Parts: sequence; structure tokens; C-alpha cells
Amino acid sequence: MTAVTWHVLGAGSLGTLWACRLARAGLPVALLLRDAARLRQYQAAGGLTLVEQQHTELYPLAADTVAGTAPIRRLLVACKAYDAEHVVGQLAARLAPGTEVILLQNGLGSQDAVAAKIPHARCIFASSTEGAFRSADWQVTFAGHGFTWLGDPAQPTEPDWLAELSASGIPHQWSVDILTRLWRKLALNCAINPLTVLHDCRNGGLQLHPAQVATLCAELGELLEHCGQPEAAVDLHDEVQRVIQATAANYSSMHQDVSQGRRTEISYLLGYACAAAQRHQRSLPHLQQLHTQLVQHLQALGLPST
Repeated sequence: MTAVTWHVLGAGSLGTLWACRLARAGLPVALLLRDAARLRQYQAAGGLTLVEQQHTELYPLAADTVAGTAPIRRLLVACKAYDAEHVVGQLAARLAPGTEVILLQNGLGSQDAVAAKIPHARCIFASSTEGAFRSADWQVTFAGHGFTWLGDPAQPTEPDWLAELSASGIPHQWSVDILTRLWRKLALNCAINPLTVLHDCRNGGLQLHPAQVATLCAELGELLEHCGQPEAAVDLHDEVQRVIQATAANYSSMHQDVSQGRRTEISYLLGYACAAAQRHQRSLPHLQQLHTQLVQHLQALGLPST
């Protein structure tokens, strides 16, 4: 039986990391790139490069543009949350009925928007703590072992291709409560990322602002309770402090986006949390104030604030 090709949309750090590891395990992988110019750049580079523990390897993977016509039976969506709905919508006609679409986006909101565009496909939500960064275009450096949880709120049965992740060395677990995982990660990101931007510091710099972190965690915990996610609220402040200590030397992904003049995923993190609070008529003044300050900060830098 012929293996199903993994189509990978998004050649950022996680998309590149998954693509290289799947290919290393001998699985068929094809990249989906934005346009013909991007495809030419990729072809000139000769493939994707994975740097892992000082070992560098080039993977000359197949590639196509989003505008191509070949059918897709399995799709890994590793682009930014704000691009996911639009780009997957462009691919909708190429997705065969029952195509499995794995969504690796940060935050919440984009997953439901994507699912609405492709009702004929099965959308699987993912939450990852894997560390990787793009050291150059078409090159990714594996920065630290993490874990990926996958699940489908509409259909709890495990897909058969999880064995392919095991063969590729991608640590993972099927989770029947994936939404709890996603809400928990949303809360962690909301407690850490915006503050690192506003204080212009590494994650460890937040140890100088314990009261601010504690107040945010209390409000986020209240929000999780009212959104029907009490499990995601358990010991939130303790975990936020653990993450700050464990990643003290790192810059958050939002801080990296801002420092490199890139659009952030504010709408799918803090924006989503504040909208949820409004929906449930909860007054969370510190969370709202943080959102307002971050929006003003991004606007002052000339960056998108949604």
C-alpha cells in the first residue's frame, strides 16, 4: 500500500522541522509554497536543511504552489494563525472528502475558522511545545525537545498515521481533551508573551514583575472557569512561573515577531481571551488593560494590531 503524502503548508520553524523529520523516516513529503517566486527560491536552495546537535542535513523535498491542482489527502497546516483560514480556503478544492488536516496554530479561533472553510475534511487540532527556529531561509535549527498533543473535538478516534509520527521521532500523544490543552496554552501565552513585549525582556525578565504576573494568572483562571475549562485553570500560576524559569534565557515568540517587525498573533491570543471575557460578561480589567497597551504599542511601531 502506497504511503499517503504529507503536504506541509508553511515553511516556518515547525513546518520545516516536521517536514524534515517525516522525510528522514522515508515518508513522502511535499511542501506547499505561497507562489511561483517562493517556489523558485526554494528550488535554488536545493531543499530544506535541518540542523540538529551540530549535525546538518539537506532534504530535497518535492514542492508545489498553493495554486497547484494535485489532490491532497493529508495536510499539515503550519503557517501563522492569521494566514490559516485564507490559505486553507484556497486549497479547499484540492482536499478530497475525508482529507485529514492537522492544525499547528498558536492560540484559539483560527481552528474553527479553518474547519468552517473545509466541512468535507477532518480537522485535527494540535498543541506543540517543541522548540525550533529558522537559522536562515529554508533552514531550521532544532532547539529543544518538546511534545505535541493532537486531538479532534468532533471525533475522538485516533488516526492510523500516528505510527508515522513515532517512526519520525516526533514525540506526541492523542488527547481526547485537546481543547483543554489549547485553552491552557492560550492562558500561558497570554500571561507571558505580551508582558515580554511591553517590558522588552526575555522570559526570565518577568521574574522582576511577580505581582503583575500573579494578577494576570488570577484573571485568566477566572476566564477559563467561565469558558467551561476548569481543568485548564488548575495551578495555572505555578505553571506560568515554571515556564518563566525554564525558558528564562529565551525570547517569547511574540517578542521575536515584534523585534523583527513581523505581525503578531495577538488576535488569537490576548484578543481571543478578551473577546471570550466579553462574551461571558466577565470584567477582567488587567487583561483588558494589557490588551489595550499591547495594541497601542504595536500601532506605535507601525505593526498590525489585529
